[in-house]
Amino acid sequence: MLDLSKLERVLITGVTGSGGSYLADHILEHYPHINVMGFSRWHAMNRSYVDKRVELREVDLLDLSSVIRGLNQTWPQAIFHLASHANVRACFDTPLSVLQNNIMGTANLMEAIRITNRKPFFVMCSSSEVYGQVNSEDVPIKETCAIRPASPYAVSKLAQDALSHTYFLNYQVPVVRTRMFSYFNPRRADLFATSFARQVVEIEHGSRDVLSHGNLDSVRTLIDIRDACSAYWATLSCKPGEAYNIGGETTMTVGDFLNVLKTYAKVPIKTVQQVSLLRPTDVTLQIPDTAKFREATGWKPKYTLDDSVQHLLDHFRKAA
Repeated sequence: MLDLSKLERVLITGVTGSGGSYLADHILEHYPHINVMGFSRWHAMNRSYVDKRVELREVDLLDLSSVIRGLNQTWPQAIFHLASHANVRACFDTPLSVLQNNIMGTANLMEAIRITNRKPFFVMCSSSEVYGQVNSEDVPIKETCAIRPASPYAVSKLAQDALSHTYFLNYQVPVVRTRMFSYFNPRRADLFATSFARQVVEIEHGSRDVLSHGNLDSVRTLIDIRDACSAYWATLSCKPGEAYNIGGETTMTVGDFLNVLKTYAKVPIKTVQQVSLLRPTDVTLQIPDTAKFREATGWKPKYTLDDSVQHLLDHFRKAA
């Protein structure tokens, strides 16, 4: 098990992404003595989100030699692997790119760990999308639920999940797999909640007339990104070789969330369904059972739905 009292160096892949940058913020705020490092490609977007205290390394996960060099330069004691193409809607248009990036990037990272003969505590940040289309009798979803990925993205996350586990079984890399359910994240534009909040602010400022949406009937259990990051950190006390669901306590349809958001708007909000936002196959029922994770860590969410909605809207109102 990882001795947290001796933890000094943590590496985040995908640190310039929405989840990775928030995780870096969480660690730096609550554990300022820890050296937070991140792998980032030279053409990575959103570097403005990354705290200047993060030690960035130019590493392309699709280049094995680059990954080996990065590990030899950083010597991480723990790795949070968040780097992925994560836009579910877009994955139907560019499936091979998503599969290549997510699967081979993870394969190179795991193989570099083996080649350099390191044993960092490895958190594979997977997704609830791996469960795909669940039956009503499977709800709330446990880690033992049948896996039925319904998109190229979900297949890629399942491959990451399974691949990292094989390195635990065969090469004794201490891997913990997390399956994160839907979250509120103002830095990730493709999420429905983020898109709705951005459009509400645009309507408030007169630059948009109507809010566009896709399927409003999907049921989601939502968690604030700040709670999600505290949960990722709590994963360091979990048992290697296991998979854990992570999720919040607020369950509602996408349409219900939109109605809540409208009550926070400063002006009336008109809405319209946009066909291009509909997915060929949609995962419509995602309610997690997080008992295994909570029992292992004692973690529980801190932020309310009101906190999360205000966080989303404040982000876009300040940027307007």
